[in-house]
Amino acid sequence: MITSLAKKQEYYQALVDKNPEYDGIFFAGIKTTGIFCHATCTARKPKFENCEFYLSAEEALLSGFRPCKKCHPLSYPHDIPDEVKILINEVEKNPEKKWHEADFRELGIHSATARRKFNTSYGMTFVQYARARRMGIAFKHILAGTKVVDEQLSSGYESASGFNDAFTKIMGNPPKKTAITLVHAAIIATPIGRMISLSDAHYLYLLEFMDRRGLEKEIEKLRNKHNARIIPGKTPINQELEEQLALYFQQQLQTFTIPLYKDGSDFQKKVWSLLETIPPGTTSTYREIATRLGNEKAFRAVGNANGANQIAILIPCHRVINTNGELGGYGGGLERKKYLLELEKNKK
Repeated sequence: MITSLAKKQEYYQALVDKNPEYDGIFFAGIKTTGIFCHATCTARKPKFENCEFYLSAEEALLSGFRPCKKCHPLSYPHDIPDEVKILINEVEKNPEKKWHEADFRELGIHSATARRKFNTSYGMTFVQYARARRMGIAFKHILAGTKVVDEQLSSGYESASGFNDAFTKIMGNPPKKTAITLVHAAIIATPIGRMISLSDAHYLYLLEFMDRRGLEKEIEKLRNKHNARIIPGKTPINQELEEQLALYFQQQLQTFTIPLYKDGSDFQKKVWSLLETIPPGTTSTYREIATRLGNEKAFRAVGNANGANQIAILIPCHRVINTNGELGGYGGGLERKKYLLELEKNKK
């Protein structure tokens, strides 16, 4: 999401003027209608304060906006194939649905064709599109639902049987009626994208970029393992986290003091502990970490443990690079990895 006031004003003026030079440059999310448009949309223009601006359609989807039916922002700059139109319409009929191979067959569409044509049109696969729309609805509930949830909690939520949180609706069945771990979800805006945090009164369980691939499965696994009820809301943990992340991105903080729940195997925990010893502004390699663990040949296992980290930035898996000096992989995307390394390298 664009946070610069000057850039937001520039994009808003382009939206008001229906300036074709900005088509494909940004997408405008309209908070009053829940849709997103491109610059030349002919619909009535919203007030400035009711607009949010995004550089990609996926980011707009993840923020809970659906494509405008008047300007069809996802069709820019080309007309979209009929198969893609059908799939988009099917998603809107049931945006919380998880798609399987049989669903494509029922529509007479081959799943490989859907992936290819979506990727050609939008730079993302159909699975990414459907997931972004589904997750966007969940995140929108989180952002909007805190007050309602607080009221339910104050009236005896833990003993109530009728309440399902937004994540449960999106990602699975309610937990069994045994001891429940109450976990709060919060959205944190950063200069490189929104992040979601999951925490209780004692620990931070998860901090991930909202567009990370596999995020749904991570959350579902966490919820099932801890028999957790995930609801929107603030905890002292995620409030302090938001403050510390703000200082970190302002280059005013290097060491985080948030208590972390490291949910992994003994080997993974050893790797994550070593990651925390890599000083800001420096890097280590997968092989170096494997060597420190006593087996230099275990660098692939180190890479897998790195990828399994669910607490981004605080457990700094972004500081691990390939032996040849290349950045290697990163769940949040290589551009973010590069940004974080430069941020720490050029600390004030």
